[in-house]
Amino acid sequence: MKSFAGRVAAITGAGSGIGAALAVELVQRGAEVALSDVDAEGLAATVAACEGYGTKVSATRVDVADKAAVDQWAAEVVATHGRVNAIFNNAGVAVGSTVEAMSYDDIRWLMSINFWGVVHGTMAFLPHLTAAGEGHIVNVSSVFGLVSIPSQSAYNAAKFAVRGFTDALRMELELTNSPVSATTVHPGGIRTNIARNARINSSVRDVSADPDSVGVDFDKIARTTPQAAARQILTAVEHNRRRVLVGPDAHVIDAFSRLPSALVQRLLVGGARRRRR
Repeated sequence: MKSFAGRVAAITGAGSGIGAALAVELVQRGAEVALSDVDAEGLAATVAACEGYGTKVSATRVDVADKAAVDQWAAEVVATHGRVNAIFNNAGVAVGSTVEAMSYDDIRWLMSINFWGVVHGTMAFLPHLTAAGEGHIVNVSSVFGLVSIPSQSAYNAAKFAVRGFTDALRMELELTNSPVSATTVHPGGIRTNIARNARINSSVRDVSADPDSVGVDFDKIARTTPQAAARQILTAVEHNRRRVLVGPDAHVIDAFSRLPSALVQRLLVGGARRRRR
């Protein structure tokens, strides 16, 4: 898609952060938006921010971990808007823990949203995008889908999985001459509430930092606003890029990830030890 004007875009995790910023940016560009989130209050706030631009806005409370709910939402989007041209699989959560201390419930919770939520959104919307004759799937990974970090094993696993899933999808779409394309998004530090809303246990102290300071520390290093992130993502879609690195820190981490893995891990372990001291 070279332009979003007159198109219909669906967004998960639209109640705050990048999802909310994408919604506002899209309606400003003349797109209709179908929004979803588990946070009804946040979703209502995003809807209010999208009003006054002359485009249709719909909102539905959806848990992306629930395949049936996502399938139903996709059908409702087409029924409400007549078609859909893009799906932004953006919803995400975080868990901070060592592997040894992490519960299976926390792993399942994160994977059900960060990975399966992306799979559900992709597979539910792909037939509708194909039927529209023009479409794009945008799946949000992370810089933690480029390099692994102590205390983030579950998050790393999900975000690496999103990267692999979307890379393969993009190639399949090209091989079949599909009218749909796909982009993987690797945001760096974005000023959202994901760190403050994360499930963090005391084991984090053993490998990285004081668990009580994670949110504050994240705010200090998160330099990119959700609005700037949204603009970079939409530019990537307009140029049909395979992936987009969001924020200057994402470019640094991407370069860092290309070093020999043994060196990368030694540097990360050394940095974590200094941080603990």
